[in-house]
Amino acid sequence: MLDAVVVGAGPNGLTAAVELARRGFSVAVFEAKDTVGGGARTAELTLPGFRHDPCSAAHPLGVNSPAFNGMPLARYGLEWLHAGLPMAHPFLDGSAAVLSRSVGETAASFGPRDAGAYRRLIEPFLPKWDTLVRDFMSLPLSALPRDPVTLARFGLAGLPPSTWLMRRFKDEKAKALFSGLVAHVIAPLGGLATGAVGLVFALAAHAAGWPVARGGSQAVSDALTAYLKDLGGTVHTDYEVKRLDDLPPARAYVFDTSPTALARIAGFGSFYESYRYGASVFKVDYALDGPVPWTAEEARAAGTVQVGASKAEISTALDAAARHGHAPDRPFLITVQPSLVDPTRAPEGKHVFWAYGHVPNGWTGDLTDAVERQLERFAPGFRDLILARATAGPPELAAHNANYVGGDIACGAASGLQLLLRPKLTLQPYRTPHPAVFICSSATPPGPGVHGMSGHNAAKAVWRRLRQDSDGQ
Repeated sequence: MLDAVVVGAGPNGLTAAVELARRGFSVAVFEAKDTVGGGARTAELTLPGFRHDPCSAAHPLGVNSPAFNGMPLARYGLEWLHAGLPMAHPFLDGSAAVLSRSVGETAASFGPRDAGAYRRLIEPFLPKWDTLVRDFMSLPLSALPRDPVTLARFGLAGLPPSTWLMRRFKDEKAKALFSGLVAHVIAPLGGLATGAVGLVFALAAHAAGWPVARGGSQAVSDALTAYLKDLGGTVHTDYEVKRLDDLPPARAYVFDTSPTALARIAGFGSFYESYRYGASVFKVDYALDGPVPWTAEEARAAGTVQVGASKAEISTALDAAARHGHAPDRPFLITVQPSLVDPTRAPEGKHVFWAYGHVPNGWTGDLTDAVERQLERFAPGFRDLILARATAGPPELAAHNANYVGGDIACGAASGLQLLLRPKLTLQPYRTPHPAVFICSSATPPGPGVHGMSGHNAAKAVWRRLRQDSDGQ
């Protein structure tokens, strides 16, 4: 009998498997697709030689992940590549705000009226980031925090809505950039704890950047898989699990799936019935004949570029998708330029470009024209560079990854209490009605992103259970 079976070979499932195998437990992973990866995959979606990331592309939480940083993943091929700037946010007048590794450079890009306010917001937390990120990404805590004072201070700043936090800024550049940071979790700006979302992304950039993985996001999953195999774990692909009986006998079962899928497979009935799925995205992957012709010079050097003319425009786009059930006329776009720093992603002189805007859950329309009209406002001539494009709306995203219910790439709405306490209002989010069944997907804390911390935290709950069983025998 195996000690643990993991269902789903995304970053969280693989991380959970590695953490258990490192502690001497026998582990097998079962994945429905023909390759590992979940939200961290890479494929030629457009033309031969152009390697795109179907979901996550930039990894501020991955490079800062306590789980990943505690593993020898570089030994297994994972290399983080950094653009000249982690992120830029251009404006229609050709200027830009930037999120730089330097707090001073970032603050200066906001202008003299907001530079001091930004410094005062960020500088108390940055020297203590290593302990803060461990505490924050381990919530709800099963042990005392490493730095309770800093965590409490962070909570005071971050628990209110981001709209409250942004009152300290006077001008548009700081407000727009920070609004864009919050939008990465597809949450309306006025939601509970959205201030913390923006702070985490800003601090992550200052601490370690917003890199891409050399060769594409698949490198993250491949490194985890190779490490797991070296530890004695096994991975089985093309293995769809429809019920628990499809799996081999084990002392524990760990699911990197949506709560809905887990309830169906494990027979939990309506246990997760109150879990809410959020807005989706419409994603376009481009093969380009050259770099994106951004008007703002800073955007040409940035790995990630946020595209939204103002805080109001970003808020309107988010509200349209998340609250009002229609696609925005001017979508807020999150874009990534991997081939600026990774020549393996496209033929010489060519580029790959990744962009998405927010749409309602399950939306079946085509946002391509709106995406490209928005890009043309900030990068005139963009359309002339397009060699090919691959589009994916909510139905395609859900078909690509079953955890994206209705196309929700966060595997659950990151709003209200569900941003903090997911998938249930409990301090033991990784446990389920069955004592031997656990959940480790991004439907559990700390939520969406390629960081493995949901798997890391769930593995702790699993090995406590396994050790209790062993001690009781």
